[in-house]
Amino acid sequence: MSFKVQSPNVDYTEDNILSQYNYETTEVTQEDGCLTAIPKQTKFTFRTERRKPKLGCMLVGWGGNNGTTVTAAVIANKLKMSWETKSGVEHANYFGSLTQASTVCLGTGAQGDVYIPFKDILPMVEPNDIIFDGWDISSLNLAEAMERAEVLNVQLQKQLRPHMEKFKPRPSIYFPDFIAANQADRADNVLTGTKQEQMDQIRKDIRDFKNTNGLDKVIVLWTANTERFCDVEEGLNMTAEELLASIREGKEEVSPSTVFAVASILEGCAYINGSPQNSLVPGVVDLASKHKVFIGGDDFKSGQTKIKSVLVDFLVSAGLKPVSIVSYNHLGNNDGKNLSAPKQFRSKEISKSNVVDDMVESNQILYKPGEKPDHCVVIKYVPFVGDSKRAMDEYTSEIMMGGHNTIVLHNTCEDSLLASPIILDLVILCEICQRINFQTDDNANWQTFHPVLSILSYLCKAPLVPRGTPVVNALFKQRACLENIFRACVGLPPINHMTLEHKVTKPLPAKVSAPIVNDLTDKIPQGPQEVTKIPLEE
Repeated sequence: MSFKVQSPNVDYTEDNILSQYNYETTEVTQEDGCLTAIPKQTKFTFRTERRKPKLGCMLVGWGGNNGTTVTAAVIANKLKMSWETKSGVEHANYFGSLTQASTVCLGTGAQGDVYIPFKDILPMVEPNDIIFDGWDISSLNLAEAMERAEVLNVQLQKQLRPHMEKFKPRPSIYFPDFIAANQADRADNVLTGTKQEQMDQIRKDIRDFKNTNGLDKVIVLWTANTERFCDVEEGLNMTAEELLASIREGKEEVSPSTVFAVASILEGCAYINGSPQNSLVPGVVDLASKHKVFIGGDDFKSGQTKIKSVLVDFLVSAGLKPVSIVSYNHLGNNDGKNLSAPKQFRSKEISKSNVVDDMVESNQILYKPGEKPDHCVVIKYVPFVGDSKRAMDEYTSEIMMGGHNTIVLHNTCEDSLLASPIILDLVILCEICQRINFQTDDNANWQTFHPVLSILSYLCKAPLVPRGTPVVNALFKQRACLENIFRACVGLPPINHMTLEHKVTKPLPAKVSAPIVNDLTDKIPQGPQEVTKIPLEE
């Protein structure tokens, strides 16, 4: 659904949407035990490129449950497939996708609030137009891998088979020490050679994919097995130079996911980590900063953790004190099989456990400094249940006068059908952020968002943020961040839910926003900066 903002602070050109925006914050200082709140204002000029690029996505772990499911879903939607179930006919859709299946409030009309699809607030790439490719340690074509995954309806699989069997993953990087030993039987499609040679091959694969399909952009996303954590230390991976040297020297603690991240950055491609391991070590962040390439992660926030980031926020905001959170899962897909190994489970445990920290720290009435709820996470591998993951949670809170309240939840869901729309959202949101530039009154140079793209936090269990900045896990704060930044790009104020017009006895005067600057024409910038690429080593 198209819309246009009528405001002196917004200008639509053939190539760009330009908007003037006052960003208002409150700075708090403390002196002699007294807090002082100081309203602050920063004037932004946003520029969003309107042309949608031809976009490719390369998935690491393309032959896994998530990779096959998201590829199949795009094909099914593009071809408008339908299939029969015992409950009736189902039609392909993108339910579970923030960009494709949710709405945002544009404003208020004669009949009340007016909502538009989230994807229409800015000119986002359509998922049906994304071209997929990728790597996997398994040699099965995507039709065979889809059948092995047992996620989709059999009748739908039969319709998809002629399309899916055309796709075969490229050989991938396999360092056995980083994933569970029980994955060895899948590893029949692996690269050989030194770490440097394998990284060079990944770079060649990206170039081949981009050139063969005539793509404007490629985004690389890790949806492969959870790895164990790698060491982070001086001389290994603290800087870009150390990390590149460690890859050349073949140091053992450089993980496959980190090699993929480095290869992507050197090719000017954004890299997103959809698993919980620490792929994005300081050296990767440093390299991304130097090349002005976006990175994001970590770990898809799909089911149990998404609910946790809502429920704990609700409890703490209501003045209740969560004191014990116990989360149990069992699943039978290959993710569960890999997580049955202790080191790989530890990576997942860390990403799931930190999700409540910012909510707890926000309430010093309930919690003393350093105090946290007891928080236990358990994951078990039960092959019979396949992709239909079971999650059980118990939340115990202290209430008034020493009482206790316990909430128990049971959640059953197809794991990959929750993760696949998140993959699409991560790719689509990352790409639109690449087309947004801005300047402020005190800095006339056009800037992009920080290379650590924390705007993607809504979709991640353990959000990666720039050093020294707060981590936000509360789900609705994360969504409001996304929505309001995009509203700013079209010159609209945040939705604040005050609705004062409905809370006063006399009608409020309706006034059009005054211009922030007199003329936007001098704000039209030159084209975006080119990304510098490092040549392949001989």
